[in-house]
Amino acid sequence: MAGHANSVHMDPALVRYANMYVKRHEYFKWTPRTAWLSIVYILAVPAGALWVGWKTDGKWNMRGKLRGDTMAEF
Repeated sequence: MAGHANSVHMDPALVRYANMYVKRHEYFKWTPRTAWLSIVYILAVPAGALWVGWKTDGKWNMRGKLRGDTMAEF
């Protein structure tokens, strides 16, 4: 019959990992390494993407090209 909900036990390692995953914010500490990584991911990565966007703005036009036309506009 039905009703055997607790017959399969969870693996203790998976339970521990799941609890650590949920409580990750409780184990975080600001160290020089985490501060540096935060600065890089918050400032440097978007700034690099913005710089690449500005340098390549208007260089390629993907619309209205015929066969044999070049994509480069510079």
